[in-house]
Amino acid sequence: MGKAEDEGAEGGGGSLWDRSGGGNIAVVITVACVLVRPGPGWSVPQCRTEQDYFESYLAIASTVPSVLCLVLNYLLVNRLSPSVRILASLIVILVVFAITTVLVKVDVSGHQTEFFVGTLASVALVSGASNLFSGSVFGISGHFPMRISQALISGQAMGGTLSAVASVVDLAAASNVTDSALAYFLTADVFILLCIIMYLLLPKLAYSRHYMLAGGCSSGGVSSESSSPCSEAERCTGVDGVPGAVSVPPLKPILRKTWLLGLCVFYVFFISIMVFPAVSSGIQSVDRDTGSPWTTTYFVPLTSFLLYNAADFCGRQATAWLHVPGPTSRVLPALVLSRTVLVPLFMFCNYQPRNHLQTVLFNHDLFPVFFVSLLGLSNGYLGTLPMIYGPKVVPRELAEPTGVVMSFFLTLGLAVGSAFSVLIVHCI
Repeated sequence: MGKAEDEGAEGGGGSLWDRSGGGNIAVVITVACVLVRPGPGWSVPQCRTEQDYFESYLAIASTVPSVLCLVLNYLLVNRLSPSVRILASLIVILVVFAITTVLVKVDVSGHQTEFFVGTLASVALVSGASNLFSGSVFGISGHFPMRISQALISGQAMGGTLSAVASVVDLAAASNVTDSALAYFLTADVFILLCIIMYLLLPKLAYSRHYMLAGGCSSGGVSSESSSPCSEAERCTGVDGVPGAVSVPPLKPILRKTWLLGLCVFYVFFISIMVFPAVSSGIQSVDRDTGSPWTTTYFVPLTSFLLYNAADFCGRQATAWLHVPGPTSRVLPALVLSRTVLVPLFMFCNYQPRNHLQTVLFNHDLFPVFFVSLLGLSNGYLGTLPMIYGPKVVPRELAEPTGVVMSFFLTLGLAVGSAFSVLIVHCI
């Protein structure tokens, strides 16, 4: 891979690494950028589609399988224990990342197209497993106090921020993009192992054991948070008297309580993924021709990926202290709908290359910085509120499946938004 990669890196401003530089879809973006960079045998017309639509392809590959896995997760809520779902998904992710780490040093310059397809397939596999994991974890958090759900969602944003920071550090420290990707993936492997160890230790904590036991009983018909351990008969009885071990949670009562909150979650992430990273990572510095490291190497990783994730984390963390608007307020969907204006704002920044929409209205580097900050803050705050409200507006026995349903709305928004991102990029 080395020769093709190095020659591709010396090419023009259209290289994949220049376009993406790091990513919100964690380390997967980095490896795709490194491994699928056009080599000397690729002419510009041949690789133009892959370069122009790379982030959109990546978003589709990472979100569409997630919807299917979340549907599966909902069906398995009462059939398969959360521990099995969580540990199985983490092991799948670890195996894929370990294989990808090994492949970083493999020369694939003669099989770029095949490896591009394989990379997207691995993205789909990791994304499906990670959403099975996150949906299961968020479902469990529905049994805990609201602050635990908020902390879980903030932790996801912190993970994205750490990934973006690692990307920038790797860019600065590594002598080439291959070493950067290798360090990036080794870091990911270590953190996935830590996740497995931490989850295995979770049931040993008295605090978590109390709420997990109460949640297990409530799904069997006991709703009191302080109730004593339920009997075997209670544990085997699900909602409406259907055996809990084999029943599918009732969807209608969940949607009756949470449909508006679910639509808010859907639309927040629909707008976010439509412009990030497909459009935001293509916005270049207006002073790029100066050739300074800030305007070339670090502009996109810092002003797009790192800034977005940091702003997203701040927005999510704010929900630890503010719960305004409330779950029944009409102001919440109004604020969510107002984010639509962000789409044209990004389109009229200095996105390159431009094939159809030639007008650049926001011809200064501060504009994308402000827009990305606004996108991240609003995504974090308005996306977190309905997520933590959902499991709390339904009966306790429906808290876990409601958490999975809310995760489904989130992922559906990402899937539909990623498809629309292809259209947005084409229009520009």
